[in-house]
Amino acid sequence: MKSVLVIGMGRFGRHLALKMLELGNEVMIVDAKESIITELAPKFTNAYIGDCTNESVLKEIGVNNFDLCFVTIGDNFQSSLEITSLLKELGAKYVVSKASRDIQAKFLIKNGADEVVYPDRDMAEKLAIKHNAKNIFDYIEITDDYGIFEIPIVKEWAGKSIKTVDVRKNFHINIMAIKSDDQLKVLPSADYVFDENDHILIVGKPADVFKLTDKI
Repeated sequence: MKSVLVIGMGRFGRHLALKMLELGNEVMIVDAKESIITELAPKFTNAYIGDCTNESVLKEIGVNNFDLCFVTIGDNFQSSLEITSLLKELGAKYVVSKASRDIQAKFLIKNGADEVVYPDRDMAEKLAIKHNAKNIFDYIEITDDYGIFEIPIVKEWAGKSIKTVDVRKNFHINIMAIKSDDQLKVLPSADYVFDENDHILIVGKPADVFKLTDKI
């Protein structure tokens, strides 16, 4: 369990705070608007109304006592930058700040952010890749070049083993897991025989995966 501070209760901040709470962490939320905190207070035992560009507010909260501090303000970059800088000055252990552009990320890093996230860009890229080709059920980016994809098997694979199909050699992908009858088989052996209804979770480059999905 971690102690988490989330500053800025826009859509991203709300979803983040609720998920961190669901995962069993101690979460404190902060926003300058009283109406937002009043709405969310029943879900959080720790909720604070305040403008975090004011150093005294952050001191009163005790930001150095949190394992993670998230700055999720999306509509005022100047405020996000000021808060990020103040958090580090006041001893925050790890600060994650939201950005929408690379230039913002550079300023945030220079002013103390330990990590910068691009939720809008990341979601847009995920949707673009997921819907660029047919038969991609899910996608997670690992690096700029590789991702994890969930796809159905090629029909011709049914009844054949992973070793026989030799996906690594023939398609330049690696199988991480098989989804079969709502069961997940992680790191299946080379002797595993595909069923026609199987889905596979694979690691590969998007271009290679798109070539494979064209065969499905």
